[in-house]
Amino acid sequence: MSETIYAPSTLIGRSGVTVVRISGPDTHAALSALLGIAPMPAPRRASLRPLLSPEDGSPLDRAVVLWLPGPASFTGEDMAELHLHGGRAVAQAVLGALARLPGLRLAEPGEFARRAFDAGRLDLTEVEAIADLVSAETEAQRRQALRQMEGALGALVEGWRERLIGALAQVEAVLDFPEEGLPDALEREIARGIGALQTEIGRELDDRRRGERLRAGYSVAILGAPNVGKSSLLNWLARRDAAIVSTVAGTTRDVIEVDLDLGGYPVAVADTAGLRDSDDPVESEGIRRARARAAAADLKLVLFEASARPDPVSLALLDDRAVPIATKIDLAPSGPHPSIPSGALEVSVATGVGLDRLLQLLEEKVRDSLAPAAGAPALTRARHRQALEEARAELAEATRQNELELRAENLRLATRALGRVTGRIEVEEVLDRLFREFCIGK
Repeated sequence: MSETIYAPSTLIGRSGVTVVRISGPDTHAALSALLGIAPMPAPRRASLRPLLSPEDGSPLDRAVVLWLPGPASFTGEDMAELHLHGGRAVAQAVLGALARLPGLRLAEPGEFARRAFDAGRLDLTEVEAIADLVSAETEAQRRQALRQMEGALGALVEGWRERLIGALAQVEAVLDFPEEGLPDALEREIARGIGALQTEIGRELDDRRRGERLRAGYSVAILGAPNVGKSSLLNWLARRDAAIVSTVAGTTRDVIEVDLDLGGYPVAVADTAGLRDSDDPVESEGIRRARARAAAADLKLVLFEASARPDPVSLALLDDRAVPIATKIDLAPSGPHPSIPSGALEVSVATGVGLDRLLQLLEEKVRDSLAPAAGAPALTRARHRQALEEARAELAEATRQNELELRAENLRLATRALGRVTGRIEVEEVLDRLFREFCIGK
């Protein structure tokens, strides 16, 4: 943190504006060197200033300059932002001038956010949310990342941790300071608090991994025998020719995936090789990959040709994650089709029959699976879930302990697990709570 860093925070190229950020103890000196005799901008006020080469005073650009003295900045340090005219030559000229100033170096990936975390400006969940917001591709992903960046998950976990610190402080008081004359009902109160925390953490964990799946995208696999219309359906969903359509069986030999935005939710739809027995080693590998994708998919669209007898391999894929679809309904004989699996949705890519209903069904399935629970922030990463599961297990163990010393250790471990979610693990807080609440040491 003793070094001053700089980096472009927007992509360099032909654009309206390129933003360059500077952070560290030499920021003021660097900004002064670029401004020459021009006055420094007032703190936190955008000002139009000429930028000059510190070496010969030649003009670099006319830029909007922001001077952000610490600690009231993103990183907690002195910062500056240079809003340059977009263009590779302008950005390279300014970055080159900064590189030649003493004490400055190019920032490493994520270093501005790391400094914000180290300065206590952000917790780990908020840092992660910034990355998620930058990479968000759908409306639902944007909403989830923004809510986490605003501190919803961090505040929830910190609230639990504060309550655990309080419970641990009470247990430590009973162990170390019995002469304080604490109420006999204190142990029952501690047990009730631990039980309530177990319930709340368990409720958060019982979310069917909605947040993680929303961040990664909902997975749909299109499956079925050769020539049942899988590639045609993928192309219709993608609104482009993503896969080759042919009457030759075995045309699709690998998994072809397209990303869709369905009702604001990210969906990855995969066309797979036709399921059949094959001696061709390449096609056999494609079939193996199709089966693997079927096992991993959130939803399986299992296709059957309406005018053909259902193949047993595809029938075996039908379960609670599968939607049977009867394809090429326009080519089937009129009247009922007893060979179609019960409840199958009848569609025709050629005529458009049933496709709007299929799209509506897909949106409903995705929304039901990924929509966040009302009022509850989402766990967006596996590490969040792992830490909460560990904390819940330690709380469960604490309730089974008869020895207060062992119970205190379980509470310490649970507190530490919760602290890993936000990155705040401070054992001294237990002592602070002890002195504040029980007036020990007066």
